[in-house]
Amino acid sequence: MPQPSAALSASAALRVECSREGFARVRSFTRDTLHVWSLGHRYDDTTLVVTELAANAATHAAPAAGAPGAPEIRLGFLLDPTHLLVTVSDPDDHPPVYAPAGSAWEEHGRGLCLVDALSEEWGWTPCPPAGKTVWARLSTCPPI
Repeated sequence: MPQPSAALSASAALRVECSREGFARVRSFTRDTLHVWSLGHRYDDTTLVVTELAANAATHAAPAAGAPGAPEIRLGFLLDPTHLLVTVSDPDDHPPVYAPAGSAWEEHGRGLCLVDALSEEWGWTPCPPAGKTVWARLSTCPPI
């Protein structure tokens, strides 16, 4: 996972259940955090990236958790002067599967393609003893 520069200025984290209410909290948390950090101009792209990563985590966390009830995912933001690092962690050990877009009419499988298009870089790291963190690095610069 890329490391933020030594001039790290802020971080934020949230644990949520994989549920409709949990995803609403993810979007609200993203909006509120970016507002506090004066990054409203990055809200649309960041929210789309976070939503796709959280949806993938929820899809794969449920079978991996193996416990009754909704599994949890962890969302994190690390801000440095030029980039926002978004992280989503879940209990599944399997790496994310990037499948380049086939048909424009496919309903599933485009999430990581969107993450790839909207972020400068993305990847994943294992989280021993179980699980993984998928991350995406986005520029904090206003769009041109």
